[in-house]
Parts: sequence; C-alpha cells; structure tokens
Amino acid sequence: MRLGRNALILGLLLAAFWAATLWRASVREAAAEADYPPQGQFVTVDGVKMHAVVAGQGRDLVLIHGASGSARDFTASFTARLTDRYRVIAVDRPGFGWSAPLPGVASIHDDARLVRGVAAALGADRPIVLGHSYGGAVALAWAEDAPNTMAALVLEAAPSHPWNTPLSTFYRLTSTPFLRRVVVPLVAAWLPESAIDAATAEVFAPNPVPEGYLAAFGAGMTLRRQTLYINAAERAGLLPQVSAMVATYPLLKMPIEAVHGDADTTVYLSIHSEPLAREAPTARLAVLPGIGHMPHHVVPEAVVAAIDRAAARAPE
Repeated sequence: MRLGRNALILGLLLAAFWAATLWRASVREAAAEADYPPQGQFVTVDGVKMHAVVAGQGRDLVLIHGASGSARDFTASFTARLTDRYRVIAVDRPGFGWSAPLPGVASIHDDARLVRGVAAALGADRPIVLGHSYGGAVALAWAEDAPNTMAALVLEAAPSHPWNTPLSTFYRLTSTPFLRRVVVPLVAAWLPESAIDAATAEVFAPNPVPEGYLAAFGAGMTLRRQTLYINAAERAGLLPQVSAMVATYPLLKMPIEAVHGDADTTVYLSIHSEPLAREAPTARLAVLPGIGHMPHHVVPEAVVAAIDRAAARAPE
C-alpha cells in the first residue's frame, strides 16, 4: 500500500516538474523572440518563409551562418565593415533565427537551395558567397549544385572533408528522436547562463569572446526547442553529406578564398581547408596563426581581405 502511494507521489512530482519544464521553456522562448525581433525582411522560397538582413551598396555578397547561429552572428559587428562596397545579404538558414523550418531535417543542399532562392528573389543572381563553419558546407553545396549562380566562394573555418571524431554526447542526445523529447525541453528550460558562457568561450578558444557578443547574438533564439533539435539533427547528418562532395572539388571553377585559424579545434585546418586548397584548383588558403573558430569576430580584417580578394578575382 505504502509502495503504491509513494509511486503515486513520485509520479505526481514528475508530472509537476515536467509541466514546469514545458512552461519555463515556453516563457524563455517568448522572451528571446521579444528581445531579438526580425532585423530584416521576409522572402518566401518554395513555400518556406525565409528571413534576410540586407544592408549596403555594391557587389552582392551573401553570408551564411554556422551551426547554433543566425544572421545576427554577422550583423552583430561584421557586416558594418562591408557595407561601404558590398550589398550584404545575411540569411537565417531554415529553422534558425526568424526563418521557418523545413518539414523533416534539411540537408546542406536544401539550405543552399533556399538561401540561393532568397538571394535571387532579392536580385542577387550571381553573388559572392561566404559560408562560416556549417554555413561553409552549405556554401560548398551551393557551388556544387548551381556553380553558375555564384561569382566567387569564400570559406571561413568550413568543414569540407571527412573526419573521424565521434558526435558529441550533447548532439547524440538532442538528435535521437526519442531522447530529444526529454533532453531538448530540459535544455531549453533550465540551461543556466553560465553554461551558455562556457559553450561560447569554447567556440572562440583560444581567443577571448568579444565584449557584448552574447548580448548582440541572442543565444536564447538558439535555445528554442525546435531550433535545438534542428541544429542537432543537422550536425548529426553532416559527415556523410560532406564526404559525398569531396570528389567534386577538382571540378569547381569559381574563385575560392579559404580562411582558417591554425588554433581551430572545432573544424581542424589540417583535415579541411588544407586538403581543399590542394584539391580545388582555384582555391587559395590564408592560414591565421593563433586564431580559433571565429575569425570574423577575432580578426575580421582577415576575413574582409579574403572577400576583397575573391571579388577582385571574380568578373563583374
């Protein structure tokens, strides 16, 4: 009798905790969306509502953000360095920032198609394209799928080749269909600010996180439940997609400028950009000594210089 009563009490406590978790996750999501409203405009591509921030005048330049990000990673400080001579189009990938998700898990080719559609809808038929980190894989997919719609390619700390490190425990938990139903709401509801600070510091390491970065970036938007799951599922599916593109690199003909820090422990220089520079005949690589995974924040002038080199190599 006592055992049954204890089980009932435990069940009620768990139900109350779960209700509190879902409530808190909803509150945090609503707060994030209120604090970080859309900065740009919406464009519908193939039925998907996409969000892009457009600024500046000059040659068209499309910026594609990485995992756990949004266009705000660029608009926080980087795009202001470009708008005097480029029309910059920073796009939220589907399911991130204010862009709607695709049904199911988007591939890098899906992302490339939608971002390309945004650019075309905004009149950028043959832009220079920069992709950072996961966004670099998306940019490579664009170059593979529709090379004639891209004037030049700039890859910043971009995964381009197979790797043998296992998927992290966090991504395994948040990408597994059953476990994510428990783990993702818990993360969305209860992840403390200290954990966000630590994760951000790890991405920037060995370089410091710039003052004001998190406030401008809006990490709460990334911690929404749907975005957490999309991010994890995309990360879990990236390796086979990147592996399948390697054979096409010798066929790429557009100018390619790659920039990569030699202290990057998220996407390793020796595994990715160095072999890409050997295999893609038009690729040029700038190695950044002592720089980690976020060059456009730590040494933005080096990334701007790569964009300018790509523009100089690409015919108008």
